[in-house]
Amino acid sequence: MILFDLDGTLTDSQKGITGSIQYALEKFGIPAPDQSELVKFIGPPLKESFEEHYQVDGALAVKYYRERFVDQKAMLENEVYPGVIEMLKALKDHGKTLAVATAKPTVYSRIILEHFELWPYFSDLQGSELDMTLTEKSDVIRVLLARWPQVKKENITMVGDRGHDMIGAKENGIRGIGVTYGYGSRKELEETGASEIVSTAQELIPILI
Repeated sequence: MILFDLDGTLTDSQKGITGSIQYALEKFGIPAPDQSELVKFIGPPLKESFEEHYQVDGALAVKYYRERFVDQKAMLENEVYPGVIEMLKALKDHGKTLAVATAKPTVYSRIILEHFELWPYFSDLQGSELDMTLTEKSDVIRVLLARWPQVKKENITMVGDRGHDMIGAKENGIRGIGVTYGYGSRKELEETGASEIVSTAQELIPILI
């Protein structure tokens, strides 16, 4: 069984996410930095990231963020990374069970996966809740795996682009593979225990088959 992170692993969602963060900061009267400076928000829990980096009310910041991300459809300012569809098809053709484990709310993740026609490749999806609970990747993975008790942990791999993905994999006793085409660095992935690191989606195929 193979678990995939969504943002930075399956799709490049930087424009929609960072634009919504800028929108939220401006609501607080904070001059919004360039989008490239906000990439650090992609992956970790959003509420905590607002509190850590800008010392604002995290719950209120997420509410503002969703005004643009959801109501103004910024979640679809997004695109599938090169080679991802081919990679998913190859894994599916080899009988692999695929699932998505993301800190993004489940309801939004499903919309994005369906919009980009990725959903048919997956057998399960677990994200966070709209009330901002279940945002830590280790908890997301734990809840998802509880639905698959028949699969041995030695046969499960988590694929992601951030240290949170690798830490979540380690805390659940499964293998973690890092990708560097997303928003995390090779150094971050190495320091958090990635067993292997690749730079393209195509490189995942021989490792995961």
